[in-house]
Amino acid sequence: PPPEAGRYGRVINGARKQGLPFPQIYHLFAWNPAAAKHLGNMMQEVMRGETSELSSGWKELIAAFTSARNHCVF
Repeated sequence: PPPEAGRYGRVINGARKQGLPFPQIYHLFAWNPAAAKHLGNMMQEVMRGETSELSSGWKELIAAFTSARNHCVF
């Protein structure tokens, strides 16, 4: 289906119509939902898994800080 189809496509189109920012990774989610599912699973493991001494809260804080420094929506 075209990238405009599906849940993420609707979010992208709605945000554009309203002039609102949206996470650019939504383009991948709209284009290839199967790849997005695998990416989501990997991110859950990285952010919530027990492979690090850092808590999930610290990981979220680091991600939010990094996103802000890169001027992107987190």
